[in-house]
Amino acid sequence: MSEIPKEGAHVLDECKALANETRLRILEWLKDPEANFPECTPGLGVCVGLIQRKAGTSASTMSAHLAVLHRAGFLHATRRGQWTYYRRDDERIRAFTERLHSVL
Repeated sequence: MSEIPKEGAHVLDECKALANETRLRILEWLKDPEANFPECTPGLGVCVGLIQRKAGTSASTMSAHLAVLHRAGFLHATRRGQWTYYRRDDERIRAFTERLHSVL
């Protein structure tokens, strides 16, 4: 079996990040943060605590999910004091779907 080209390996890593129901839900919720998190800060994003509460997970589990999505490039993270806010990187998500289409 031949080695996966670099572009294909990158798509594989991104697919792994999406291979979890909670992470997919997070991306879905962040698509319309004002509707899903009325307490969010428009333009800044949604704080981890709000996402954690909505998902019903522990803080450590949520941090792990958000870290995976952030490393894959699907989320922007912004620190403000002790708080971290997340928002989608729609341009990066769009680029992923284009890469996926070109690989498949």
